[in-house]
Amino acid sequence: MLAYSLENFLLVSGVLFCLGIFTVLTRRNTVAIIMGIELILNAAGLNFVAFSRFVQTQNHISGHVFTLFIIVISAAEIVIALAIVLSLYSTKKTIHVEDFDELKW
Repeated sequence: MLAYSLENFLLVSGVLFCLGIFTVLTRRNTVAIIMGIELILNAAGLNFVAFSRFVQTQNHISGHVFTLFIIVISAAEIVIALAIVLSLYSTKKTIHVEDFDELKW
């Protein structure tokens, strides 16, 4: 059986976070940017669960509860963001971020 340490989980979480930041900064497609934000949130959730598992405290479930809240909030964020994207797609016929100039003041 493999023994996982806290450092392994933090390394995976750091890679997920960096991939999410890279995706958000380099993509022009709105759906890809939303996927990058989801990677960032999943990296934070992995950190919460890893620290909850490896740091001995009285309440071991707190990291799991925070991660559950992250999942619920990100699901709501996805629904709202995709509704906005679909609304803008019906008017502009594109999902590229640079073409959505009516959101500017």
